[in-house]
Amino acid sequence: MTEPADIAPQIADWDDAYANGPYIPHSEEYPERWASTAALFRQSLGDRADLDVTYGSHPRERLDLFHPEGPAAGLVVFVHGGYWKAFDKSYWSHLAAGSLQRGWAVALPGYVLAPDATISGIGRQVASAIEALSERFDRPLALTGHSAGGQLVTRALAGDGLLSKATVAKVSAVVSISGVHDLRPLLLTSMNDTLGLTTDEALAESPALAAPLDGPTMSCWVGAEERPEFIRQSELLTDAWSSDERPVALHIEPGRHHFDVIDLLADVDSELVSELTAGGG
Repeated sequence: MTEPADIAPQIADWDDAYANGPYIPHSEEYPERWASTAALFRQSLGDRADLDVTYGSHPRERLDLFHPEGPAAGLVVFVHGGYWKAFDKSYWSHLAAGSLQRGWAVALPGYVLAPDATISGIGRQVASAIEALSERFDRPLALTGHSAGGQLVTRALAGDGLLSKATVAKVSAVVSISGVHDLRPLLLTSMNDTLGLTTDEALAESPALAAPLDGPTMSCWVGAEERPEFIRQSELLTDAWSSDERPVALHIEPGRHHFDVIDLLADVDSELVSELTAGGG
């Protein structure tokens, strides 16, 4: 396993390095499009959608659970992004389509956003949601997340991990999509005024700075048209977590950027969905 370098490369403007919108045409249109597409998708499922299932005491500690037609072969858990400070589960329902068509149930947990929660606290909320789902489903679990969500699902299996041994044993695959796996650069951004990240927390919550738990297959996906920093972050985790016994695959998707690489989740024929659902029981 390789050792991640210190914050590198040297970048003069870290805010720009993590700015996606200015580099995506018509980026301002995406949130409304996501929300409307997701709402229509939920309506189309009818009684196969269980909405706002409680997993904790906070009003945002709720998850949406979508069921396939017939018994579920497994459960995919998708954790949304938004730099730990934006969006909620309702924007992303349509991304369940690909896995549902392959016979897997799909859960989308919500979580408390910064500054009302720290990144470490959010990680523990997500882990709590996964534990609740593990108790409900005696089936394989596949974990995936986008951007901040990529950090949240890999953090659950980094170092000592945040999940029980029984739940880890059920996890068949972990797929990070455009994840941020070394949090130290965020200390140099203006968004940290909201995140409140400290140096100690950045070190503790960076999956790339800890060894992965044994068990599931792992991979990183990122768009070829993304900001270079997101590609670097995926390369970093791939290098840090790969070993001869368990290589971590890196998929750089041609023509995809940060806002549309996640569309692969809605495509039943995509390699990403195939990888997520390969371990069905």
